[in-house]
Amino acid sequence: MNDFATVTAPGAVRIERLLPGPVERLWNYLTDPEKRASWLAGGAMDLRAGGEVEHIFHNSKWDPDGEPAPPKYAAHAQESRMHGRITACDPPRLLSYTWGHGGDEFSEVRMELTPQGDRVRLVLTHSDLRSRDTITSVAGGWHTHLDILAAQLAGRKPEGFWKTHTRLEAEYERRLPVDAAPA
Repeated sequence: MNDFATVTAPGAVRIERLLPGPVERLWNYLTDPEKRASWLAGGAMDLRAGGEVEHIFHNSKWDPDGEPAPPKYAAHAQESRMHGRITACDPPRLLSYTWGHGGDEFSEVRMELTPQGDRVRLVLTHSDLRSRDTITSVAGGWHTHLDILAAQLAGRKPEGFWKTHTRLEAEYERRLPVDAAPA
């Protein structure tokens, strides 16, 4: 399995991870606000179709060396919030919700969990992304956050967020096809 996200259709990226299980434990890290805050973002999540999702990001808290956010992400250096709605929920196997980009622009995140022995395959698909710049940012962001989750689940200290995200976003800029975004 390749750790890098791949473009599966114009405006859609898919990233997979094989993580320590059991599946219920990983489900809790996706849905429990405190556990989710340890790798992605806190915030309430009403686990039913149509339920509200709030993400409260604190990305800089994962930078023990005080690495500043790049200027492009200065608005997200401290707390930032995002809201969406659950589109599908089948515990502990499937969670899908809209991902707000501001205003009325939304994309969709779909997370599927499949037990594989004592591990769990997480397949994350983020679709309805409208520009190549957004796709490289989202791919780098998910890659970084999932690395933090993997470290958390394994009891390891993750690398700093902004340094890692900056490196990965540049790598995705090189890797992703020019026509990654919808026409």
